[in-house]
Amino acid sequence: MIRKGVFSLFLLFSAGLFLFAQGYEAGNVPYVIRGEVYVDLEPIYAGHVDGEYPLSIPVAAGRALEEAAMFFSAMIYGWSFHYDIGERARQIEENLELSPAGVIHNGDPRLNVTDVEVRDSRLRVWTDYQLTDLQQSRVQSWRNGIIRNAQGVGYSPASIAEYPGWLELKKAALEDAARSALRAMLRGSERNRPKEVTGFISLVSFPRFYIDSGRWTASARFRVQIAEIIPFAAY
Repeated sequence: MIRKGVFSLFLLFSAGLFLFAQGYEAGNVPYVIRGEVYVDLEPIYAGHVDGEYPLSIPVAAGRALEEAAMFFSAMIYGWSFHYDIGERARQIEENLELSPAGVIHNGDPRLNVTDVEVRDSRLRVWTDYQLTDLQQSRVQSWRNGIIRNAQGVGYSPASIAEYPGWLELKKAALEDAARSALRAMLRGSERNRPKEVTGFISLVSFPRFYIDSGRWTASARFRVQIAEIIPFAAY
């Protein structure tokens, strides 16, 4: 089954390279960003495992492309955010609200598979995304102006009443990494803890996922543009 699945992916990979080469022959050299996604074919933790395991190669490949689309969206468009830093002494809860500025969907013709490997019960897929001129301008804007760098580690929820799906768990861990990164960045730059912060945040590159104490854990780097910092003194 694995050999047949790898052959199917090889055909997909070959078709992607052909289309990519066609673009070069036409003199259209696209601006490309890329990243690697891996999918475990066997469950690696006890809780919240969906019924599809062990995964077939086609199913695992589909999951890899869904993840890649989510990460490319976060790299190109990012999120606007509203962050209540929280303070236990004042009984203010910490809360981060993220709103995607744009979405790339799985099946986007600009999202291509460039390399595939099956090793140690894990499917590894390298993907490229060819940017339009407008998307290239957005990516460049994340590298100019008053942009701060931040990094953080985030976790999926410890307990889930109803399993929301594998992608939602990873998305929750990534969003928690954004919260952790913002908190660490502000702690290092602001003399007094602010009450609220608004702005924009994007991924620098694909995050790294692993399992820690039975939870998906995301380690990620971000770029942050602060729009407004509201101190406690304003209230």
